[in-house]
Amino acid sequence: MDDRPIGVFDSGVGGLTVVKEIIRQLPQEDIVYFGDTAHLPYGPKSFQTIKRLVRDNIHFLLKKKIKAVILACHTASAFTLEEMREENPIPIIGVIRPGAGEALRVTKNKRIGVIGTYGTIKSGAYAKELKRLEPEAFVIEKPCPLFVPLVEEGWIEKEATRLIVREYLEPLKEEEIDTLILGCTHYPLLKKEITQVMGEVSLIDSARATVGRLKRILEEKNLLAREGVPRHSFFVSDAPERFARLGKIFLGKEIEKVERV
Repeated sequence: MDDRPIGVFDSGVGGLTVVKEIIRQLPQEDIVYFGDTAHLPYGPKSFQTIKRLVRDNIHFLLKKKIKAVILACHTASAFTLEEMREENPIPIIGVIRPGAGEALRVTKNKRIGVIGTYGTIKSGAYAKELKRLEPEAFVIEKPCPLFVPLVEEGWIEKEATRLIVREYLEPLKEEEIDTLILGCTHYPLLKKEITQVMGEVSLIDSARATVGRLKRILEEKNLLAREGVPRHSFFVSDAPERFARLGKIFLGKEIEKVERV
């Protein structure tokens, strides 16, 4: 047994969907979350800048004596995962490989859609991973940049949001995909609106698949925490008040304390 906390890193608030899944799947675990809100978004930044920021943020989490890290940021996962694994002694898990694996497990016709931010789609990370795992997969990717501000504005069930979702996703529906990867940690909050457009398509929540992968790793390495009352700590590099306000949208409950570092 290992009572050290799990570290979760994201460029902002979206990684709280991963925190919510950890609470659901691993309720006994302590969590330390760091949101690099002073430097978001990561997508438009250079590879070298992203790598430097991710390295600094993992270093911060390591000082909290964590036992594993989830890179909840899709851009960080796409560009730095392998290098961060080589540099650090604890398990580091990205969100892309688990999401791709789950999509291939679910799909019946091997026609898979991926939606994400411009940075994630530009990286081609999901398409590369899907093709690596299944060369015969047909993959179509679509950036949906307005989804993030809509979620952060709290416009989850607005008519304007439904119209934008339809505008983005109608072309994917015409491609006859049977599986759609939600390639951004904000997007699960729009599942209802996405389903209204896509119908019976299977939606892959990368957060859920990633925490499932984390759980298996902790079990294999005997790193699960003992039963007890978990502690959840939240740190940001800027704007803690805004993070706390948005955090309620993602977690469905108040975040009592957010520390700026």
